[in-house]
Amino acid sequence: MLIDSTLMLSDKQAVTASAASENIIDQTAAGDAHRHAAVVAQADEDFAGLTNLKISLQTCADSAFASPVELAAATFALADLKAGNALLKMALPSGALRYIRGYYTVSGTGTAGKISLFITDEPGQ
Repeated sequence: MLIDSTLMLSDKQAVTASAASENIIDQTAAGDAHRHAAVVAQADEDFAGLTNLKISLQTCADSAFASPVELAAATFALADLKAGNALLKMALPSGALRYIRGYYTVSGTGTAGKISLFITDEPGQ
């Protein structure tokens, strides 16, 4: 699996409250520029305090994400959010607009936890 730094949405990003990924991907033009790619999320540090974490992949025509569209999402219980756990691996959904980001929705009161979210060359399942 190749990991390109320009396709990193989150690189060991601390997630204790609902927030967008630290980076966005500009596909430069509208459309599905990253066909045959996979979206991967992994826990880099044990999470604590929260009840569950929803990881969403969002797209928008503008970089401010004024009207984000959810491409895909998955929710994980605290028990799954342990360092080293692969949380998500799926084909990058079609229908992406120019910009892509991750969004993390925390349920409960997060006190610890880090995550990496990126797009890679390896097709998802």
